[in-house]
Amino acid sequence: MELYELIAPCHFGLEAVMKREILDLGYEIERVEDGKVTFLADAEGIAYANLFLRTTERILLKVGQVHAETYDELFEATKALPWEKFIPKNGKFWVTKANSIKSKLFSPSDIQSIMKKAIVERLKQVYHMEWFPEDGAQYPIRVSILKDEVTIGLDTSGVSLHKRGYRKLTAKAPITETLAAALIMLTPWKGDRILVDPFCGSGTFPIEAAMMAADIAPGLNRSFLAEQWTHLVPKKCWMDAAEDARYRIRNDIETDIQGFDIDGDVIKSARENAKLAGVDHLIHFQQRPVAELSHPKKYGFLITNPPYGERLEDKKDLPALYQTLGERYRALDSWSMYLITSYEDAERYLGKKADKNRKIYNGMLKTYFYQYAGPKPPRREKEQK
Repeated sequence: MELYELIAPCHFGLEAVMKREILDLGYEIERVEDGKVTFLADAEGIAYANLFLRTTERILLKVGQVHAETYDELFEATKALPWEKFIPKNGKFWVTKANSIKSKLFSPSDIQSIMKKAIVERLKQVYHMEWFPEDGAQYPIRVSILKDEVTIGLDTSGVSLHKRGYRKLTAKAPITETLAAALIMLTPWKGDRILVDPFCGSGTFPIEAAMMAADIAPGLNRSFLAEQWTHLVPKKCWMDAAEDARYRIRNDIETDIQGFDIDGDVIKSARENAKLAGVDHLIHFQQRPVAELSHPKKYGFLITNPPYGERLEDKKDLPALYQTLGERYRALDSWSMYLITSYEDAERYLGKKADKNRKIYNGMLKTYFYQYAGPKPPRREKEQK
């Protein structure tokens, strides 16, 4: 099968996690850049990447990379690309998103309309048609321009991959599934270790952890745009990837994953989400304030997304909240704590400086991932578990 360049966008600061995921799937990394990883894969790889990768928002099939400093150059360079290889005569195509950084071409709407015209002109010449019905499969095009270098890709995923299909009910200000998965992967947590989220909201951290523990592919319960691109990705590729995903699921595992929240309605939503994800039997959800956080066992993990105080009136409550979290963490025996927050005074009120602190952009919001590493369990204790 032909090899394609595939682009996996990710959160800034989490490229290493994305790279490791792709390598674990068995694909060759071509390059790692800010906010994206490019790798080589065949048609089957398009299906596998969409089904199995936990930390990317979408999989782009790279059509080309061109240099353009004027709109005329952009038109000609776009027209020169082999669009007929990807888009059939009845394909519906449009430039769904264009972003530009440090480039002479800075108007997204102009970039979109000029590139659409260029693709139409190319396909007119190749297909000897003057008008395209565009009533077939969809081929959304995404464009990113950095210093006049234009990267053009077809979106194989469609709806963003953070939408796994399980989160029908969401609490306020949720963390995305892809970011939650990436943050868990930044910790040493494994499925046989304890994990507690004392501010679980709609249950994203516990659910993503349970899916990892049971080896449930994140894309198993959803569809992808490229499933309709049968000339590029045969249906057998999707069927084989889904069959492999179902085969890998481990239904017989035991876990100690818990999610707490002070809001009973939110806990009810979290349970529903876990049920839709197929992991409700692996998670214990309970209405409980952070002041009552406790666990009898050693060597567990707190992984959480506590309130940031987005609204001014909420900020006054944060010092007491973070102070309580710090106290409850210190009362746990030999635990680790990992939390993401935009609250600048988090360490001060937690009462301890983090061992590591990683800056991560959650959308446009600058956040910090504070990492408090507890001791490792003795080897003998690990073997007994």
